[in-house]
Amino acid sequence: MRLFIIFLFLSFAIPAKAQLGFCGGSKGDPIFQFDFSNSGASFQQYTTYNLVAQSPQDGSYTVSSNLDIQSDSWHNYFPQTTVSNGNAMIVNASYEAGLFFEIDIPNLCENTTYEFSAFLMNVYDRASNICENGGIPINVRFEIWDETNTELINSGDTGNIPSTTSPQWDLYGLTFQTEPGQEKVILKIYNNGEGGCGNDLAIDDIVFRSCGDLTIIEGPDTETTAIGLCEENSPGNYTLTATPDNSVYQDHFYQWQSRLEGEEFADIPGATNRLYSASNITKTTYYRVKVAEDPVNLSNVYCSSASEEFSILFIESPTAPVSAGDVDWCDNLGAATLSVRATGEQQIAWYDAETGGNRIAEGTSFQSEREGTYYAEAFYKDYDCEVSQRTAVRLTINESPVVADEMLQICPEGTLILEAKLPNLAYNWSTGETTAQIVIDAPGIYSVEVISPESCSSIKTFEVRLVDDAQIAEVTSDDRSVRIMPQNEGEFEYSLDGINYQRSNIFQNIDGGIYTAFMRDLANCKIVNLEFPHIVIPKVITPNGDGYNDNFNLNGVDYFSASVIAIFDRYGTLITTGSGAGFKWDGSFNGQQLPEGEYWYRIRIAEFKEIKGHFSLLR
Repeated sequence: MRLFIIFLFLSFAIPAKAQLGFCGGSKGDPIFQFDFSNSGASFQQYTTYNLVAQSPQDGSYTVSSNLDIQSDSWHNYFPQTTVSNGNAMIVNASYEAGLFFEIDIPNLCENTTYEFSAFLMNVYDRASNICENGGIPINVRFEIWDETNTELINSGDTGNIPSTTSPQWDLYGLTFQTEPGQEKVILKIYNNGEGGCGNDLAIDDIVFRSCGDLTIIEGPDTETTAIGLCEENSPGNYTLTATPDNSVYQDHFYQWQSRLEGEEFADIPGATNRLYSASNITKTTYYRVKVAEDPVNLSNVYCSSASEEFSILFIESPTAPVSAGDVDWCDNLGAATLSVRATGEQQIAWYDAETGGNRIAEGTSFQSEREGTYYAEAFYKDYDCEVSQRTAVRLTINESPVVADEMLQICPEGTLILEAKLPNLAYNWSTGETTAQIVIDAPGIYSVEVISPESCSSIKTFEVRLVDDAQIAEVTSDDRSVRIMPQNEGEFEYSLDGINYQRSNIFQNIDGGIYTAFMRDLANCKIVNLEFPHIVIPKVITPNGDGYNDNFNLNGVDYFSASVIAIFDRYGTLITTGSGAGFKWDGSFNGQQLPEGEYWYRIRIAEFKEIKGHFSLLR
C-alpha cells in the first residue's frame, strides 16, 4: 500500500465539502497554519518516516511541488491552490493502517470554541484503471487531545473517499472547546484505509481558528447593514443592537468598535453592552462588535469573533449637475442628446420645468426631438435625501434645407446644368465645387450638400443618365385614335403638331387626314418625325336605311391624291372596288343584299403602306 501525504496552504474555492463538524457561526483569523514552503526543512518531529530526495517508498517522505513522481496510477497534477512557493510534503505511508501524523497546537485561548480543518484528496486516478473497481478508497480519522495527551477532546472519521478521474479537494473539520487554563492541544491524524491497490491520499492546509456566534448588527431598519445619513439631517443619532445567533456561545461578552473611512477598527471605550448609542455622527462611520464567551478573550482577535460591518454613510447634499452645454440641432438628424455631469454616485433626473413639472427621463443624458429648455436635477437613488438645484439645458431645433432628388438625362457629347435650387445657402458638390449650380458633361451620380446658416445640411442627389434614343417604329390608327410606337425603350414625349408635346404616345379623337408624328427625348436632344395617313375606318355598318352607318365609307381618304379601296368576303371574293374619293358600299353585290358577317378591306394609298383590316355587316 502507498500512503501519500501532502501539506500546503490553500486559499481557494473547493468543489466538494464533506463536514464532520464545521463551525456554524463566525470564524476568526487562523491562529495556527501548517506550512511546508521551506523545502530544506526537516519535519521528522511530526512523523517517523524517513526523508528521501524523490520517489518515497513505504515509510518515507519527500518535499516537492511535483505530484507525478511515483506512480502512473496517480493524478499528474495538483489543483492550482498553493499560496506559498508550491512545495508539498509527500509521504508514502507504511502498509499497515495507523497514526501517521502528530503535531502540537500552541497559543490557544482558554474557554474558546475552535474549528480545525484540513483538505484531503484521493490521489488515485480512477481513469488509469490500474486498480480494480476504482481502487481502495481513502479513509482518515482526526483526533484532538489535551496537552497532556491523556484526554480525547473530539474526533471524527471522514468515511470512505472514493477515487476520481480528476483531482478534487474535499474539506473536513472538527470543532472543540478549550477548558479554563487550557492553551494547547495535540492533533493526531490516522489512516483507516485498508492495504492494497489504492488508498493513496494528499492532506493539505491544516488550520485552527476560533469559532463564535454569527452576530449581526441591527439598526433602525433591521433589513439592512447600512443606513444613509443625509447632510440636512446631521448630526445623526442611532441605536445599534448586537444580535448573536447563539449557535456556539452560551455566554456573551461584547466590545464595540468603530472606524472612519480609511482607518482601522478601534475599541470604543466603555461600549461593552449589547446595545450601543451612536451619536453626533457627521461623517461616514463603520461599526462592528467583538463577541466572546470569556471577557478576557475580547482583547485577542484570535480568541473572539467579530460581526460584519454596519455602515452609517454620511450623504452630502447633492450638487447641481454641470451642463455639457446647450444644444443646437437640425430637424433632419432625429433626436438630439442633452447631457450633464454628475458628482460621485449622484443620479440625474430630467424635468420639463424649473420647479415641479413632469419627470421625463433619468440618466446623465437623454434624447429629445422637441425644442425647449430642459432641467437636470441630482439625487441619490438609494437614499431619501434632498435633491439639488436644477440645471437648465436649452435645445434649439433648426430647420434643414428641404431638397428632392432628381433624375435627369444628358445629350451625347452635350452638357447639363445641375442646380441646388435653394438660393443664398452654402454648397458642397461631389465634384468639389461650391456654387449654387454646376455644369457637367457626362452621365453619373452627382450630389450636393446644401448647408443653412445654422449649419444644418441636406444632401440632394442627381442621377444623370445618357438620354434615351428617340426613334419612331410605326404609327397606328384605330378608329379615331392614333398611337406613335417608339423603336427603343425609354422615356419620350410625343406630338402631332411639333409644338404641343405629351408623355403619352396615344392621341384621341383625331379626324382623318395626313399627319406628321413627332417624337423627342426628355432632354430635347433629338426630334424625329414620320408622316402617316390617318383614315377613320368604320368597324360596323348597318344598311337598314335609318341614316346611321348605312354605308362603308372612309373619313380622310379624300386627302390623298390617289387611292384604291377593295372589299372582300370571308372567302376572299372581291365584292367591290373603287377610288378613295367618294367611295362607299351599301352591303350589296349586283343589286343583292349580302348576308351578315365579317368583310375585309384593303386600302392602297400612293407613297404609304397598304392598310388592311375587317369590319362587321349587321342586318
